Amino acid sequence: MSESSAEAVADIVASAAAASAAGAAGSWRRATGIAGAAIGVLAAGAAAGVAIERMTVGRAVRRKARLALDAAGPYGTLRGTPGKAYADDGTELYYEVDEAEPDHGPDVSPRRRRLFGRKAPAPVTVVFCHGYCLSQDSWHFQRAALRGVVRTVHWDQRSHGRSGRGAAQVRDREPVTIDQLGRDLKAVLDAAVPDGPVVLVGHSMGGMTVMALAAQYPELIRDRVVATALVGTSSGRLGEVNFGLPVAGVNVVRRILPGVLKALGQQAELVEKGRRATAELFAGIIKRYSFAGRDVDPAVERFAERMIESTPIDVVAEFYPAFTDHDKTDALACFRDMPVLVLAGVQDLVTPSEHSEAIADLLPDAELVLVPDAGHLVMLEHPEVVTDRLADLLTRAGAVPAGATVSGYGSTSSTAQPR
Repeated sequence: MSESSAEAVADIVASAAAASAAGAAGSWRRATGIAGAAIGVLAAGAAAGVAIERMTVGRAVRRKARLALDAAGPYGTLRGTPGKAYADDGTELYYEVDEAEPDHGPDVSPRRRRLFGRKAPAPVTVVFCHGYCLSQDSWHFQRAALRGVVRTVHWDQRSHGRSGRGAAQVRDREPVTIDQLGRDLKAVLDAAVPDGPVVLVGHSMGGMTVMALAAQYPELIRDRVVATALVGTSSGRLGEVNFGLPVAGVNVVRRILPGVLKALGQQAELVEKGRRATAELFAGIIKRYSFAGRDVDPAVERFAERMIESTPIDVVAEFYPAFTDHDKTDALACFRDMPVLVLAGVQDLVTPSEHSEAIADLLPDAELVLVPDAGHLVMLEHPEVVTDRLADLLTRAGAVPAGATVSGYGSTSSTAQPR
């Protein structure tokens, strides 16, 4: 994207901020149609492509296509045994448990045999933590691959998915912090995995949640966690991320985005109408910042779109400031004495792969996997790579027999191959 394009889109965001200051309903309706859809992210390149598509394809056709994709892709439909945990501020946290199937000796299921051979894995619970504006369903492919093979827990972060709205945020107007998310994870572990070995898996904000847990409960990590996977995440310095923009665009974002998001969050109902009215533009922006390849299954793209657009704008605004303050570099020391997987997409614009490399530098025994032609949602874009490395991590942790492999399970494209 050119510098002039960045400045043009920045003008749109700035107009939204000006409208919030004026407080005029008419101005808000004009501004939030774009700003609400973009959620303050500068993506002129994606917007231009979608604008052309809107001029050449009728709205009714696009609506039918989205409905067809929703029906064709069963993504996010896996459900387990539901449970509820309660955070220290009373927020209800929703989780689901998939139990391991009983061991039937040599007559194990084909899926278990493909993953881990004929021997049953040792008792261990794998806990999956999702990212910002997503839900537990973002781990659909990994959940499908591991289902019945090992015990897994999938939970929704506060104010996301099926979990309750953050009580401290609604009741006391307290800001969200990554430390709070770490305490939320502790509450989920207490309820869903009160004892036994644990493997922690976190993507993006979920990885930061795992680090926050370690910072506040190092003894839990030492005594119970046997392996950790940090996928597309960062231990700090997120304020330096440029989102693939030129310097001028980045400077504008850093200067006005927090205020714009706060203002949009205060006009949530109006902004949500704007997001619905500009759904095609929103979809183009999601694709740009979620995926890198051109051959991702359109149903997977639509699945990601549904998850992200289901996150209310006031929640988006509420969580955003927490990332600038996030710094859990020191907490990484808690993971030095266990198998660790650090994995990222090389073309991730949200948490660039350099952040994963920085984590791996501090954990020299960790396995670092950089996936070419992959963006931020690498577990959806190249699920077979992520699942394969997770299976290997479980093997290295001693949770499953040596020699475990995964052969291409859950691919969403014709060319993605394990790296």
